[in-house]
Amino acid sequence: MLHSIPTQKLGPFGEPMTRAVQACVHCGFCLAACPTYRELGQEMDSPRGRIVLMKEVLEGSLSWEAAQKHVDRCLGCLACEPACPSGVQYRDLLSPFRALAREHFQLTTGAKLRRFLASKTLAYPRRLRLAARLGRMVKPFRGLVPGALRPMLDLLPSAAPSAQQRAGRSLTVAAPLPHRARVALLLGCAQQVLEPDINAATIEVLTRNGVEVVIPPAQGCCGGLAWHTGDLPAAQAFARRNLNEFPNDVDAIVTNAAGCGSAMHEYHLILRGTQDEGRAKEFSSRVMDVSVFLHRLGLRDKGFRVQGSGCKVAYQDACHLAQAQGVRREPRELLRSIPGVELLELPDSHLCCGSAGTYNLDQPEIAASLGAQKARAIIATGADLVATGNIGCLIQLRAHLAGLGSKLQVLHTMQVLRDAYQ
Repeated sequence: MLHSIPTQKLGPFGEPMTRAVQACVHCGFCLAACPTYRELGQEMDSPRGRIVLMKEVLEGSLSWEAAQKHVDRCLGCLACEPACPSGVQYRDLLSPFRALAREHFQLTTGAKLRRFLASKTLAYPRRLRLAARLGRMVKPFRGLVPGALRPMLDLLPSAAPSAQQRAGRSLTVAAPLPHRARVALLLGCAQQVLEPDINAATIEVLTRNGVEVVIPPAQGCCGGLAWHTGDLPAAQAFARRNLNEFPNDVDAIVTNAAGCGSAMHEYHLILRGTQDEGRAKEFSSRVMDVSVFLHRLGLRDKGFRVQGSGCKVAYQDACHLAQAQGVRREPRELLRSIPGVELLELPDSHLCCGSAGTYNLDQPEIAASLGAQKARAIIATGADLVATGNIGCLIQLRAHLAGLGSKLQVLHTMQVLRDAYQ
């Protein structure tokens, strides 16, 4: 029975988790939308199946271990949410369940090591920069590296970014007068190391359009990586840090990484039941993807170069932008504003590319299959370049396009806009 879930024993997450379980009518509309169900063909690897598994675990009729493999395989891409006619908030169930399950699930030694290294490096740019440098030195000797760590090496770009434009050097970046708006920018963690030019491009596009950009110097990781792997204490610590560091006297808190924006929109859930929950709700209401902010503001500077005889741009929907935040139209319209750009849609655009935070490290086989499928779909469009809105997608697509012998350039939407200016 649905009502047999011990809501009170689940703490602050009990109510949203129970509500998500009760909303599911097991209709099956989520099956076709779920990448892992399409990949594995098992009911227990679909959202509907996982909801049943999690319900039975919470009721005490199924062991945590019996559900572990299938819950671990979930990308958390949330493609099931827009496909659900009953409005199941799957996000309110999955991450809280993983947080509760953390003390019950048993990881292999290799998985523990991989997750430990990821948690201690990815969220800290200085550590990640050092780890990336060491990884590039070790990469030629991949065969000698423990199998659990090889996915990290495989996704590491062979060379460090040539232009280390670190936006964090300046606390406030002025815009040409008259100012139209003032925003605070989240720099991201891995993004600062793997592709710092995304932040540089974001700042240039914003300032060219009359937006002053404030960069909180003590900002930290959004907490998304910790939250999606069930590390609630770490996620809460990151959330509180940003609540304290981001200013109130701005028009918006802007993000340029889909995963970061999605996590910051969930601060009220991460901090549910704490004294910071109310503050987190207000904070989340001010978080906005940069494409949404610019689209609403309107581009003041439209001095774009005409893209020759035409430039075909394939737009890749980042899951945590399209599904989690409902942002689809705005980046597309910004790209279409560039003269000569022909925007191409991908088949099955809702399907995840396999990045999903640390998923391509924790589930490398499934992630690699999804990445290769997405890369083949992109190549089939005949695009000249690919645009996306998330650093994880960008790294994943570059790796799998290169693996198929393609030299297609993969850029963030803000990089495409910046490069199109006169």
